[in-house]
Amino acid sequence: MRYVFQVTHNELHKIGWEEDEIIRAKSPGLQQADVLGWFDGEKLASQVATYPLQVNIFNRTYAMGGLTGAGTFPEYSGQGLMNKLLYQALANMRDKKQSISFLYPYSIPYYRRKGWEIISNKIVYEVHDYQLPKTKPVPGDVVRVDPESEDVKKAYERFSFQTHGAMLRGDLAWNEYWRWDSSDLTAAVYYGEDGQPEGYILYWIEKEVFHVKDMIFIHEEARSGLWNFISAHFSMISKVVGNIYTNDQLAFLLEDADIKETISPYYMARIVDVEQFISEYPFKPAALDREWTFTIQDPLLSWNQGTYTLRIVPKGKGEIFRSHKQSEDSISIQTMTTMLLGYKRPEYLHKIGRIKCAPETIELLENTIEQKTPYFSDFF
Repeated sequence: MRYVFQVTHNELHKIGWEEDEIIRAKSPGLQQADVLGWFDGEKLASQVATYPLQVNIFNRTYAMGGLTGAGTFPEYSGQGLMNKLLYQALANMRDKKQSISFLYPYSIPYYRRKGWEIISNKIVYEVHDYQLPKTKPVPGDVVRVDPESEDVKKAYERFSFQTHGAMLRGDLAWNEYWRWDSSDLTAAVYYGEDGQPEGYILYWIEKEVFHVKDMIFIHEEARSGLWNFISAHFSMISKVVGNIYTNDQLAFLLEDADIKETISPYYMARIVDVEQFISEYPFKPAALDREWTFTIQDPLLSWNQGTYTLRIVPKGKGEIFRSHKQSEDSISIQTMTTMLLGYKRPEYLHKIGRIKCAPETIELLENTIEQKTPYFSDFF
């Protein structure tokens, strides 16, 4: 993993790690993961790891396979080792009822060819000191705490259960989340009038720059309170640099909206088992039954390929099953994933040729799938 992800001795030293410490720290997590490898005798040639995680998809908890640690030594490249490892990893996810898989891609084209698709953006923003928002009165208070405190976890738990796309973090996920953070990381928690944690900011200050690792809040009051806290550093800093993972309208909320924002694709996902995924998926309710017959293309998984009929009852419960009907309608597993997770709308996907069907089918899909951009923060 160190070789493939180019983690140098110098980088380890900066965050206070020695190599044997990393091995000891990572081992408990990897023991809970599904770790696969190709070996040349006793020598490891290629590997991939899948972490057993959970994610909130439109207020439903899904078992998710978090794919990471994928890499092949260069002397073994070009032999299809990773392709076979990914197939086996996905087959194992299916057996474990993990019907969706997320990853952070080193190459978007590569993982698109394997059935994953972009599902979120990462927006890096820079706010100069003179652009910081003016203090707004809020009933709660912000208190600095240890980043790994229980109140940070409690705030995130409340946030994750009400936020589409948020991972539900257990001990395994939290341990991985903190893995590479330096000792300079600080947390500030917003407590509401009732004393309950309702948001937090994880940050560090270096060379007059306020760096935001993550900021979450369950309502606008908590957001204002956390930005009050940042603005209180006005005399210490020249700018704030941080990340947003949704369509959070930060610039619009600032009086001086002329800030710098850099948007780039972030996480990718793929449906592992379309029948299981649809059985759990909450479609919009309607007055009548809805039905669509179409062909799915999956570049890797034969169990997702073929012609299906999707049937949705008025309450929004869906089922999908193989069909012998003839249909010229078609969609890829990549397109279905990004559509059902809310990243791209059916109308747009049809317009660019990613869904082939009649216009009335697109109208049906638009009225059937929730319109909400998913939140995705760092997973590992």
